[in-house]
Amino acid sequence: MKMTLEANYAIRIVEALAEEGEKLDAKTIAERSEVPERFALKILRKLTAAEIVSSYKGAKGGYKVKGDPQKITLRMVIEAVEGPFQISRCQCDEYTCTKKSCRLHSVYSEISQYVRDKLDSYNFGMIVNNKEEEK
Repeated sequence: MKMTLEANYAIRIVEALAEEGEKLDAKTIAERSEVPERFALKILRKLTAAEIVSSYKGAKGGYKVKGDPQKITLRMVIEAVEGPFQISRCQCDEYTCTKKSCRLHSVYSEISQYVRDKLDSYNFGMIVNNKEEEK
């Protein structure tokens, strides 16, 4: 399994914003996170809708992390662009399993919950501070 490129970009965008701590314009965000500007704008709309990022209009507009980066987890960012994390489609409400008795459903649920919990254990305060320690 691989994380999608969009989720990877979203994480890089939030990391850049959390590291800056101040408002940045879309072009600067795209440059710092190494994300194509058009794709960055699409992701920023999703992050704004999820209330992870604040958007400011006008000539001096831009984007800023909404609130404390320590309260923004990897899971929040990934799910903002991808939807709820589930390891198998059989966990989705819109999917109908054709098996009368699915023995794997509980296994998939347990694994998915473990991954969600692990993603929740990492926040952008930790990530930015870890990056500063590497310098």
